[in-house]
Amino acid sequence: MDLKPVITVDNLRTYFYNDKRCNKVLNGISFKLFKGRTLCVVGESGCGKSVTASSIMQLLPVLSRIESGSITYHGDKNDIRIDQLERNGKTIRKLRGSDLAMIFQDPMTALNPVYTIGWQIMENLKYHTSLNMKERRKKAIDLLEQMGVSNPGKRVDQYPHELSGGMRQRAMIAMAMSCNPKVLIADEPTTALDVTIQAQIFELITQLKAEHETAVMLITHDMGVVSELADDVAVMYMGNIVEQGPVREVLKNPSHPYTSALLRSIPVLHQGASQDLQPIRGVTPDPLDRPKGCQFGPRCDFYTAQCDQMPDETAVDATHFVRCWHADACRAAQKPAPDHAAGQQPVVQ
Repeated sequence: MDLKPVITVDNLRTYFYNDKRCNKVLNGISFKLFKGRTLCVVGESGCGKSVTASSIMQLLPVLSRIESGSITYHGDKNDIRIDQLERNGKTIRKLRGSDLAMIFQDPMTALNPVYTIGWQIMENLKYHTSLNMKERRKKAIDLLEQMGVSNPGKRVDQYPHELSGGMRQRAMIAMAMSCNPKVLIADEPTTALDVTIQAQIFELITQLKAEHETAVMLITHDMGVVSELADDVAVMYMGNIVEQGPVREVLKNPSHPYTSALLRSIPVLHQGASQDLQPIRGVTPDPLDRPKGCQFGPRCDFYTAQCDQMPDETAVDATHFVRCWHADACRAAQKPAPDHAAGQQPVVQ
C-alpha cells in the first residue's frame, strides 16, 4: 500500500536547559504520520512522548530548543520545515488550529476559564475561516452537536467549569476539529475520564479520522488503547524510539526487550488473579545521568557489553523496525502471549 506521509520527523533532537544542565529529552527520533492512519506513541512517563508533540506544534517551553533533525509538514501546496519556523511566528500560527491541531491531556487547564466554550471555538474559526459572527456561532453549535454534547445551544454559552470532564474533552475536540485539520495530535486525551467516557472519546476520534482522512498521533501509555485504535505504533524509551511498525506486527512479534516487558506487565481480561504479571525490574534512569549506549541496558535481561554502544535501527521486515543488538534473541525467547492484536484486549486503565 502506497502511503503518503503528512508529517516526517527525521533524527529529531530536542534538549532542555536548566540549572546549567542539559537534558537530552529527544535523542534522535524518526517517524512518519500518514493520511488516514493512527500512530500510537507509547512508553513510560517521562520518555519524551509529550515533548515530541510539543516539538511538532512548536509549543516547547522557553528553556528548550530543537538542536538538530527536521520536522517536515507536507502541505497541499508545498513542504514546510516546522523546526525552522519562528516560534509563535506568522507561519506556525497559521498552521496551528487549521492544518495542525492538538487535544491536550487536561481540558480544565487547556481551556481558558474566563471565556465560554463557544467563544473559544469561535476564536479558532475567526482566525482560520472567513465566516461571520453569526455563522461562527452556528458552526460552534453544530460542532458540539457532532461531538455528542447534549443541548449544544446552551453549552456554547457555558464556561469550562460548568461542564463535566467528558463534556470539556468533547468541547476541546470540537475546537481541534473545527477547521478539519490534516494532523490531529491527542496527548493522553482520556487520562482523567472514566472508562465509558474513554470509549466514547476514542470512538469519536476514530470517526473523525475516517470522515476527514486525518492523520492522528495518539500519545498514550496504555497498551490496551494501542491494540484497539492504532494502525502503527512507536515504542519510546528515554528519548529514543526503540521499536516501531504496524501494530499487529509489533504486538505479536515484539523485537525489543522493552516492548516485550511492557506486554508481559499488562493484565488481560477474563484471566483473573491467576495470570502471571511481570513488572519491569529496576527504575527509569536519571535523564541527567544516563547509562552508556542502549538506555534500557541496566534493566534488560539480554544485556551484554555490546549494549554499551547505541545500536542503529534495523529492519525486522519491510515495515517493522527495532533498535536493539539482541532483537533475534528477544523474539526467540518470547513465551506464548495473549493475542492483544486479535481481540483479547488488555485492561484499559
